[in-house]
Amino acid sequence: MKNFLFISAVVFVPVLLFTGCSRLNCTRLEEFLGADVNLVSLGKDISDTLITQSFPPLLPRRPNQPVFISTPVNNDNLKDSSSFGRSLQNAITAEFVRQGVAVNEVKLRRNVVINSGEGEFLLSRDLMELKEKQRAQAVVVGTYTLSNRVMYLSIRLVKPGAGSILSVYEKRICLDVDSLQMLGLQLSEEDGVAAPGEPWLDKLLYW
Repeated sequence: MKNFLFISAVVFVPVLLFTGCSRLNCTRLEEFLGADVNLVSLGKDISDTLITQSFPPLLPRRPNQPVFISTPVNNDNLKDSSSFGRSLQNAITAEFVRQGVAVNEVKLRRNVVINSGEGEFLLSRDLMELKEKQRAQAVVVGTYTLSNRVMYLSIRLVKPGAGSILSVYEKRICLDVDSLQMLGLQLSEEDGVAAPGEPWLDKLLYW
């Protein structure tokens, strides 16, 4: 057993050192092993979860029954989004398309845009309209709640009209410097929470 633990440490510790891991953000190891939140990977994880766990399942390759994907919004202000939310929307959209699910650009539908300057928000009153006029088979909606450097992300696949939830993705994310900037935030030592540090690998390779 001791040999196994030693070999595991020898194999996996160097991997962590040279790759970085966002799971180590907000820990004492962040300065050395932390990593940026990868929105492309996050969008893929969200899409995989929503599609595979959807009940009833989504119908692929149905351009006449598309899925609409909205911008995740701030849970404390549903009319407020961010560069983070819009980038995550793009990543989710790309993965849905890659998996063969027809997706319509919400920004092309003026009747469901509340504030095009802040992103495309789909609230409950818009879901019935989507079902009646756009024949959407499902809508992706999401919110995030911020607490210092921590984001609680909730993304849902909803059936228009009925409002029933087909699948859900929930995650707690510890944000890095870039993510905070995309949200229009910047924490300092004066806030009582240490600002996220640059990943150790970046410090080693870039100066």
